[in-house]
Amino acid sequence: MSRAHSHLKSSVEILNEYNGREPFASFLKKYFGQHKKYGSRDRKQVSHLCYCYFRLGKALLDIPVEERILVGLLLCSDKPNEILEQLKPDWNKKTGLSISEKLLIINNPLEIGSVFPWKQELSDDIDHEKLCESFFIQPGLFLRVRPGQETTVKTRLLGHGINFSEINSMCLSLPNASKIENVIELDKEAVVQDLNSQQTASLLKNIKYQISNIKSSVWDCCAGSGGKSLLLYDIEPGIELTISDARESILANLKKRFSKAGIKNYKSLIADLAQSNLKSQISNFDLIICDAPCTGSGTWSRTPEQLYFFDDKKIDQYAALQKKIVSNIIPRLKRDGSLLYITCSVFRKENEEVVEFMTSNSELNLINIELLKGYDKKADTMFAALFKRTS
Repeated sequence: MSRAHSHLKSSVEILNEYNGREPFASFLKKYFGQHKKYGSRDRKQVSHLCYCYFRLGKALLDIPVEERILVGLLLCSDKPNEILEQLKPDWNKKTGLSISEKLLIINNPLEIGSVFPWKQELSDDIDHEKLCESFFIQPGLFLRVRPGQETTVKTRLLGHGINFSEINSMCLSLPNASKIENVIELDKEAVVQDLNSQQTASLLKNIKYQISNIKSSVWDCCAGSGGKSLLLYDIEPGIELTISDARESILANLKKRFSKAGIKNYKSLIADLAQSNLKSQISNFDLIICDAPCTGSGTWSRTPEQLYFFDDKKIDQYAALQKKIVSNIIPRLKRDGSLLYITCSVFRKENEEVVEFMTSNSELNLINIELLKGYDKKADTMFAALFKRTS
């Protein structure tokens, strides 16, 4: 059996065993840990084939797994490769074609829209076809350089032969496979943060005048990994910061991250914001950041297994959860305070419709709304809306 056939066979075995209940990267790590026969090159090739399978999303679900993997490999490849050369040599000559041209040469008819079949659910102004094509491209790795660390970070990257491009003075784009952990001090000198996640800073800077004194209070209510809190802290270090999340393990990891970043003065608490009985230690705030739980559909080009396993019933479930959360946090906003609502979703029900719900059921005025498209920038797509409470 050729190496290409062996890799294809292994990827089929892995896909048949995976059920989508945990991130595929975590599953692969455990799988390869239990099957020591795979060398590093084998692991890389087999993993890539599996991800090519998932990048087809909901398209061609009725064809054999082996064939579907190879279709995905063709669509994901921009240059010839060893596996296609051995298994589909005619296709290997066509890897430089556009997606639309490649679709004409595969053995099964494939409409690009079938990759992501929920066109009618999309937020305003999203290009469905470009979104579908983006799933065949691995997103980039973006760094946000922390204030005062620009020269250090860039010098170390160049010194280790790691190429990068400057989106702006604080945002660097690197090849996705760049090994930076031992080159720079992550969280202290620079933060791994998607391009559009960084762009939410523009909305935060618009309200900096409101948080420019040491007594100003900020609540990152769905803190997650803490990326927005770190971003805000770098914009205005003199804030009184409170972070919360429903998951204790998430907060434990966040505290470690804050320690590396040098953030010491903050409050943290576990809070299920879907419940109306918020703890008494949550006071009222000048600014609330709500990076709401969502489908994550704007990030699926990074985690295409989520696209493959997605059930569209979850759109309504997340939208209902988001409306519960915002209903419970709005009363904690001071008069003239600001609320920043963020999702990494491409679905209207999680984005514009939640904004409409908030303006119709509260004393909030919508100040700004942005759909941060990432599918044409090798980045995540995000949605952000800034409100102000008037009374």
